[in-house]
Amino acid sequence: MELPKRKPLRMQGYDYSYPDMYFITICTDKKRALFWEENVGAVIGRPQKAPLNEHGKIVETAIKNIPKHYPAYSVEHYVIMPDHVHLLMQISCDEYGRPMTAPTISAVINQLKGSITKQIGYKVWQRSFYDHVIRNDADYSKHWDYIENNPALWFENKQVL
Repeated sequence: MELPKRKPLRMQGYDYSYPDMYFITICTDKKRALFWEENVGAVIGRPQKAPLNEHGKIVETAIKNIPKHYPAYSVEHYVIMPDHVHLLMQISCDEYGRPMTAPTISAVINQLKGSITKQIGYKVWQRSFYDHVIRNDADYSKHWDYIENNPALWFENKQVL
């Protein structure tokens, strides 16, 4: 029996080590809620900070360490949700406008996922990840706002259910 072919997730022919801004989504294996405290009750108003559990704190530390390991990379904004992570990451040029030597987004994300999995001690992540190359200021603002509002939407959806 022939297996279905996977649709490629990366843009064909695009250099993912090129200085640009990227929106990344990484999901947990089987969409398991692994990163927030379990007993988060009803929330009145907008939550100010996601209630990260120990696994969530490991993820947060790993995200904050990306620029330490990869100087060409900066994490502009992120959110750790119970079962996924969103990142706005930028690959920068040097002070002369030349691209800095940088690994691809795939290499950085795979290293991040591997490090977190090793610390937690079991399979954490789904295979691969979603990426979007930010095209302009409006696209950047849209994705920034999405990251900013994702926890509130999560709580609203949980309270409706």
